[in-house]
Amino acid sequence: MLFKRFPKQVLVLSLVSFFTDIASEMLYPVTPIFLTAVLGSSMAVIGIIEGIAEITSGFLKGYFGNLSDKIAKRSIFVVLGYSISAISKPVPGLIASIPAVAVSRTADRVGKGIRTAPRDALLGSYSQGNTGAVFGFHRAMDTLGAAIGPLIAIYLLYLFPNDFQLIFLIAFVPSVVAVFFTILVKDKPTEFKNKSSANYSAFWKSVSGEYKFVLIMITFFSFVNSSDVFLILKSRYISESNTIAILGYVFFNIIYAVFSYPLGHLADKLGKKNIFSLGLIVFSIVYLGFAFFTEMIFIWLLFTLYGIYSAATEGVSKAWVTDLVPKEWRGSAIGLLTMCSSFAIMIGSFAAGVLWDHFGAVVPFLISSIISFLIAIILFFKAKS
Repeated sequence: MLFKRFPKQVLVLSLVSFFTDIASEMLYPVTPIFLTAVLGSSMAVIGIIEGIAEITSGFLKGYFGNLSDKIAKRSIFVVLGYSISAISKPVPGLIASIPAVAVSRTADRVGKGIRTAPRDALLGSYSQGNTGAVFGFHRAMDTLGAAIGPLIAIYLLYLFPNDFQLIFLIAFVPSVVAVFFTILVKDKPTEFKNKSSANYSAFWKSVSGEYKFVLIMITFFSFVNSSDVFLILKSRYISESNTIAILGYVFFNIIYAVFSYPLGHLADKLGKKNIFSLGLIVFSIVYLGFAFFTEMIFIWLLFTLYGIYSAATEGVSKAWVTDLVPKEWRGSAIGLLTMCSSFAIMIGSFAAGVLWDHFGAVVPFLISSIISFLIAIILFFKAKS
């Protein structure tokens, strides 16, 4: 059985992510509709809320990854991060206002920023030469939750039309279950040397040039890896249906969940570099398709490929950098990677939106396709596995 292949702590962390993503993705398609249709928010206000939340999360990912190395503790940040996110979920359900949504969204991202790098470093510490499989399994469980969450939201809206506040309140339930599982998370005592004076300057001097090269290339790719919202908007434009657009996103997450573990396991055998580079080529094909295809049958195919791309890159990239650094620097390594990627995606999403407004959807999708293909080739021939 698959579950028996992994240590207990990997399973616990995967269950935490599973229940958290059910809650988070219940609210993902609901929040912008609640803001605009119920609270009368403008798109500019939504953009400000998202920008503040993501900037905060990005900084915290880097800071708490390094801090977990300094104090030689990971689990405390896992518990704290998931608890803050859980508490934030029901706030708009209790107080129907734009400030309440802003506070909830920002607090949720604060929680994510606190927990992400320490959690991923902890996953790496419990791997046994199979980081690709471990991160792949974790992403599979996380993404399965991301597929279930929107379906629950759609069903609740069917039962209780326009009762958005109820969804915020119900989303609190799986969040609490996730926090319960965090209590079972334990640090691995043998992971650390004494790093009481650790900082990013010392980290940067000590890590290999290979890690630095991979970090830079993934960050460059993140500039053209704009928000998934653009894919949803394009499918909405083609299908002229909000429900189909959301279901397309759900379908993508299902494919992502199905392929995450097999591709992670394959990365352990064939090399992380090879699977990651292949994933970027698939990404290039997907964005090329979104640039030119205008029939819904092709959109389903592209969402299938996009799920495969995500499975080949998200967990694999973290497994790759985990293999490239000493174990006592894993928090800093993953924290710096996720921080740089977060900022790059945010800037890239803004640029993609501007290009879309001025030149249409073809231009940003085509640019992303070309640049991602070039980065894939560079990584394949220049990086080590």
